[in-house]
Amino acid sequence: MSSKVVSAEDMTKPIIRKKSISVSNAGDMKAVVDAGEFGTFVTDEPIAHGGGSEGPSPLQAVLGSLCGCESVTFNRTAAEFDFKYEGIEYEAMFTIDIRGRKGVRGVVPHFQTVRMQANVTTDETEERLAEVVEETEARCPVYNLLKDAGVKVETTWVRHSTAAAANA
Repeated sequence: MSSKVVSAEDMTKPIIRKKSISVSNAGDMKAVVDAGEFGTFVTDEPIAHGGGSEGPSPLQAVLGSLCGCESVTFNRTAAEFDFKYEGIEYEAMFTIDIRGRKGVRGVVPHFQTVRMQANVTTDETEERLAEVVEETEARCPVYNLLKDAGVKVETTWVRHSTAAAANA
């Protein structure tokens, strides 16, 4: 038997976390994703694209994952930076050249661009927001996955004061 004791604060060694899902497909465009303790959700294509419109498209789900991951990462980073905020509202869109999905070689089948606007309600300064944003984007797994795939990710972070948000 081999045992060893390591420090949880030792950031020189990889800290690997394993997550898994299962997905089933019944021969149509719909996929039922089982996320274990978090239940199931569906991805599907619109009726116009041969699906049943029972859920977001897989690409919309990726876009939602980006916004969700940015949100989680921002929250953790804000806590570390003692940055106070009331919330974030995201708007996001993507472009894709569908020739790649139709089999045209040399045309990437994934996003060409992703544009996201994050509306942050906070009384912190724009400079402090910029510090948290820089660290958030460096740490966010989904953001970096897209960036590393060569997707042009354009994000605008907009600071809204809590007073202005309350009067809106």
